[in-house]
Amino acid sequence: MSRATSGRPSDLPMRVQDSNRMSMYTTPKSKQPSFGKLNIPKPQSVTSERRTSFFGARTVGGASMPCNSTMSGFGGTEKIKDTRPLHDKSFVQQCIRQLHEFLTEQGYPGILSAKILQSPSTKEFVKVFEFVYRQLDPTFEMPNSKVEEEVPAILKALRYPFVLSKSAMYSVGAPHTWPQALGALMWLIDQVKINWSLSKQDLLFSEFCEDSDNIEEGTEYNKLLLEYIADAYSKFMQGEDTFDDVDELFINKLKKMYNVDEALLASMEEKYRLLSDEVERLERECQTDRLMTKRMDRVKLQADLKKLQSYRSNLESFQGNLENRASELSYELEVTGSQLESLKREQNELQLLLQNQKFTPADVERINREKRELQQTIASLSKSLEDAEQHKWMEEIALSKVKEKAELKVAEYQKLARKLKLIPVSAENACGNDFEIRPFERGNGSMIQHKTQIQMLLRKLVSDVEEENSRLANMKLSLEESCEQVNSNIMDKSNDLKQMREQIRKVDERLDSDMQELAQEEQGWAAEVESVENHRTILEKKVTYGYDEAVQQLKAAQQQYNLVLQETNEERRTVANNLASVVETAVNHLSITEKCLEDLHGRVERFCSKAVEEDEAAVQKLRETLKSFTSKASGL
Repeated sequence: MSRATSGRPSDLPMRVQDSNRMSMYTTPKSKQPSFGKLNIPKPQSVTSERRTSFFGARTVGGASMPCNSTMSGFGGTEKIKDTRPLHDKSFVQQCIRQLHEFLTEQGYPGILSAKILQSPSTKEFVKVFEFVYRQLDPTFEMPNSKVEEEVPAILKALRYPFVLSKSAMYSVGAPHTWPQALGALMWLIDQVKINWSLSKQDLLFSEFCEDSDNIEEGTEYNKLLLEYIADAYSKFMQGEDTFDDVDELFINKLKKMYNVDEALLASMEEKYRLLSDEVERLERECQTDRLMTKRMDRVKLQADLKKLQSYRSNLESFQGNLENRASELSYELEVTGSQLESLKREQNELQLLLQNQKFTPADVERINREKRELQQTIASLSKSLEDAEQHKWMEEIALSKVKEKAELKVAEYQKLARKLKLIPVSAENACGNDFEIRPFERGNGSMIQHKTQIQMLLRKLVSDVEEENSRLANMKLSLEESCEQVNSNIMDKSNDLKQMREQIRKVDERLDSDMQELAQEEQGWAAEVESVENHRTILEKKVTYGYDEAVQQLKAAQQQYNLVLQETNEERRTVANNLASVVETAVNHLSITEKCLEDLHGRVERFCSKAVEEDEAAVQKLRETLKSFTSKASGL
């Protein structure tokens, strides 16, 4: 019944079908379960005309429409946006860990490590893709040529909702293409797990029922399923889009019918949560490489120290040059001042001589000429003095700028030293030494001595850091050796795990054979009971006295036998359920598997022996009763 004919338009937007849930209106591509199976999912609240699936074709009016990377809507065609955070480093690392765990559990034949999965080559990616796809199709073989076109074609055939371009296959390990390829692998792994869950859906409840009868195909389960479908459909027709209360009621009834142990499920979930937290903690501890961080810090500090030393040496040489130039300029200034004083004294003497003597015109002309020469000399000397003072002023400005730059560099040195905990004297890495530079508080000699002392202390500190780094490197080598030893132990334990699984399989086969023997014995007992009943019918014709009493006793014996048989079946079902729980626990807890199996076999033998003894006692009693009836009949 379509949406158009129901007369009830929905107020919600078009929804996308979940890949992990099958629609009750469409036929799944994998193994189709029977009508009364336990794992029939919740029915969707939309019909096939409203639904657009990421992983299946949309069917409208019997016509099939392929669903690729676009989704049909009322407004045309729009591209599906990948909502997974594929460019988030933490999400990518989580996907890599899940891929590594899946490949390890399924026995990937090639070389496998987390480092390779960080940036695999195209060849390695094709091998991993072929291994994962073989979980769906064991007969699949990857062609030797054009694998870059084969992988996107396979994903498209599997209805992968997003596009993996052919050009991305030529450089799978690149940072911009590896997240998309990793997302496609994770989607394929999810499909494999869904296929496994669908193929194993009859295992949990069908093999342990009485006389191999599947209780899910009985009238009780079909009644529950039909009631659930009817309630959900009635609510859907009333205008509701969610059926949480109907789903919860149906699940509670199923749990009650199958006797689901909630306490056991809760305890297993708690154990799984604790183990997951422990694994995440160990992975975080393994990912933090403090030694590499220390090495990077040491390299940075060494580079900064070399730059600081070279800059300090350049600054000291430039300061020495400036001091030499300043001393030369001061000396020239003193010489020029002394010359000026001598010229002034000579001028005064000549002035006195001019006042006290009488000169001829030739002397006056000579004196004037000398005066002009002296004035020119004075003007040139005055100009040179002004130039010298201007030069001195510029040099003082340059010296002040250099001093400011030196103060800035010293401040940077002080800041770096404080960051490295070298100053003050009471700092952690100072060791009682004074690494602080005070450039304008000491003389040149004490400054050079202090510089030499700081350089010696810094060289000693660098040597100590290098020794510490060598010690950490040795420690890293020892840790790597221990890690290799732990890996070898893990391989040994995995081999032991395979052996234990093989032993469990053998025990299961032996248990099946024992169950078959018990079934044969039950058939023999049934044949014997049938012979006794035939003999009883013969005795009924001959015996007339005490017939009613004998019939009542025989019915009581039959009821007792049926009760004993029912108890035996119940005990056998209990044993089978216990065996299922033991097998499930053995996968996660191999340390207690042998003990549980021994206890289980002991209980099975005791129950079987007890049942056999009780049945034999009941048959023997029945025989004695028949013999007594026979003797009484013969006596009459």
